[in-house]
Amino acid sequence: MGFRVAVQWLHSCAGCEMAMLDMGPRLLTLLEEIELVHMPLLVDHKYHDPEGAEQPHIPAADLGIVTGAVANSEQLALLRVMRRQCRFLLGVGTCASHGGIPAMINAWPMAEALAATYQGIDSGSPPAPDQVPQPLDRVRALDEEVEIDLLLPGCPPGPGQLEQVLTGLVAGKRPATAARSVCDTCPTRRLSMADRKQVRRFVDNEGLAADQPVAAMRCLLEQGLLCMGPVTAGGCDHNGAPACIGARVPCRGCFGPVEPRGNQMLAMMNILASHGLDFRSVVDRRAMLRFAGAHGLLRPITRKR
Repeated sequence: MGFRVAVQWLHSCAGCEMAMLDMGPRLLTLLEEIELVHMPLLVDHKYHDPEGAEQPHIPAADLGIVTGAVANSEQLALLRVMRRQCRFLLGVGTCASHGGIPAMINAWPMAEALAATYQGIDSGSPPAPDQVPQPLDRVRALDEEVEIDLLLPGCPPGPGQLEQVLTGLVAGKRPATAARSVCDTCPTRRLSMADRKQVRRFVDNEGLAADQPVAAMRCLLEQGLLCMGPVTAGGCDHNGAPACIGARVPCRGCFGPVEPRGNQMLAMMNILASHGLDFRSVVDRRAMLRFAGAHGLLRPITRKR
């Protein structure tokens, strides 16, 4: 019997699964070494047996891969079963590691968010059946609910990263994950403090000609653009530069904080101040947590009456 692998998606967009597919021929080589025992994206799997067992069933596996955040009761139950059934549990993607985009809803009370989503629905409509999973009070990262052996952030992680981690785990080796920031792999020129006091919006262009190399471009933060590179975990390198920087746009922070449980918003305010930029000129400072709103970092604002 081969190395058994179970893959479960939760509150996600399938981007991480697409990144696995982007491994191309390397994925085919990996599939020859494993036995894929569970992956709802590919095979229709019945979580409950005909006898009507209350707890969902997932086959036992050597490696469990979970993508997505935890947003409702069904996803929470599936995550707990994956933890019990899998010898090693790997969380893939920023949603799994830090809540990701789904955790942006944590900025509002869940009842208020649901009311806004379904406003205009006839109040006389019948209630949802019991089979519909109940939303949790907030969206959670995986490690808020169960012990995760390894987290691989990214929106999504690169195919090369996935290959390194997956092939290592199948070979019985725990891959090393270095705590590096986007800035650590950025080739742009760093000269001095920012040349302005007010933070420029993301939509402003930095003005570098398309035929010039990224290495000729001055650091976007020094140009006054809100680049989250200093406080964001690296790993998005593409053609010698972080992906967003290579496209001449600031880092949005999609790999989450450099350190586990780090707060990108607070760290970024310190970075802005150290560069001579007024953090108060950032219109929506909480948007710095757009990819890392789990772990209680993004919460509803209490309005004083």
